[in-house]
Amino acid sequence: MLRLTEVKLPLDHTEADLKGAILQKLKISAVDLKDFSIFKRSYDARKKNAISLVYALDIETPKQKQLLKKFKKTGRVSPTPDMGYQYVAKAPSHLEIRPIVIGVGPCGMFAALLLAQMGFRPIVLERGKAVHERSQDTFGFWSKRKFNPESNAQFGEGGAGTFSDGKLYSRIKDSDHHGRKVLHELVENGAVPEILYISKPHIGTYRLVKIVENIRNQVVELGGEIRFQNRVETVEIEESKNNRRVRGVTLENGEFIASDHVVLAVGHSARDTFEMLHQQGVYIEPKPFSVGFRIEHPQPLIDQQRYGRNAGNSILGAADYKLVHHCANGRTVYSFCMCPGGQVVAATSEVGRVVTNGMSQYERSGKNANSGIVVGITPEEDYPKDPLGGMKLQRQLETRAFKLGGETYQAPGQLVGDFLAERPSTEFGQVKPTYRPGVHLCDLSESLPDYAIAAIREAIPAFDKKIKGFAMKDAVLTGVETRTSSPIRIKRDDRFQSLNTLGLYPAGEGAGYAGGILSAAVDGIKVAEAVALSMVAAGE
Repeated sequence: MLRLTEVKLPLDHTEADLKGAILQKLKISAVDLKDFSIFKRSYDARKKNAISLVYALDIETPKQKQLLKKFKKTGRVSPTPDMGYQYVAKAPSHLEIRPIVIGVGPCGMFAALLLAQMGFRPIVLERGKAVHERSQDTFGFWSKRKFNPESNAQFGEGGAGTFSDGKLYSRIKDSDHHGRKVLHELVENGAVPEILYISKPHIGTYRLVKIVENIRNQVVELGGEIRFQNRVETVEIEESKNNRRVRGVTLENGEFIASDHVVLAVGHSARDTFEMLHQQGVYIEPKPFSVGFRIEHPQPLIDQQRYGRNAGNSILGAADYKLVHHCANGRTVYSFCMCPGGQVVAATSEVGRVVTNGMSQYERSGKNANSGIVVGITPEEDYPKDPLGGMKLQRQLETRAFKLGGETYQAPGQLVGDFLAERPSTEFGQVKPTYRPGVHLCDLSESLPDYAIAAIREAIPAFDKKIKGFAMKDAVLTGVETRTSSPIRIKRDDRFQSLNTLGLYPAGEGAGYAGGILSAAVDGIKVAEAVALSMVAAGE
């Protein structure tokens, strides 16, 4: 087959128009076009009143050789690459010691799935509850303020990505076999097929819940074991003169499970686990992350500014945005995890702290658009010489937000107009906040370090020049956003093992090697491959 790229058509085109464009681009007759399929569909919105769809297509034609030669120099016609996934190993028939996977977020889930598909029957340990029970606890907290520190928007089956927009785009290349494997598995387990080809795929929270359950069932059917409400207390490490090696884990209830291969996929909020590993001497270094607020605007405002007269088009859906501003004080402010037609959610995982995040359903039909507006911070400048300094800063800001919100798990909030004018807010205007358990209006200047407040105050008017209305006085800021990424990195070598602890495989967002559902899942697959190859080499 042939891969034909850069086929542009207007939004209202028909399938016949698409077929006609293929014939015109390749200069072939209809009889020579046997079949075609969409590999990728994106859109070009640089001219918002003349938005076009851009296709990459896989073409079946008897003239493949001639066309490859004819269009060799254009770069727009090439052989369709083989993107099928190939397993790197197969488990021995008699597996004496099974691998352990800690955590069932996107990374741990796909590590477990791949290990199970290769026959290694992983033991999966999750501190939280199964996704259905976890959903009840999370929504219960949002509506009734009944908080469970082990079952919430961060902890439990599916990880933090379950209560998000379900975004599946990243910087991973379209041709990456691991990324395609993730997307195909999601479709096989209930995701809509369009995620295989649209440029900014997303699933939505409610759909993610069922997909997560289906993947879990597949792991179990293949011989894996998934144990919920089993928090790992200690990763057991044996030290000798020449090395340090994992020998298993001890659970909170005192049970010991032996294993020479432990995948650490705990997510970016497993702070007690980070502390435990640091105390045990596992090499950890501090990593940059960002802090800030969630901002909410009317979704129609964003649609109009991004799409002009095409606002509301069903193919385009609710509009998103991506913004960045470099400030006079040397800081950078950018939009993070933008959720069109979504809501701001309570995402704390610790008692007495307030954390925000964004979430959307598949339809993205909510009244408000929301996004993190966050400021980059660095270990060298903000928490030098302390591997856990970023985590401590997060806790400090989250505790401050809890107090500013009235110590009821309401979040502190402020209207953008008041924030820019440096005065407290007293009542909401046109934009009603979506955060539950509720927003307590105050002065947000007390919630973040002075440099972050100054940077955000400079950035919002700058963003207004790119999206008119971004600085609207009634837009709502809700604090605080602190879990943009892990504040640490558990460094690993080229075999995906900890730099100083053999058999420990740091993976995903928590270890500092991913940023989102897709990249975390891909990292889980790569780590599973490394575990499989190591176990086969060791003859286990």
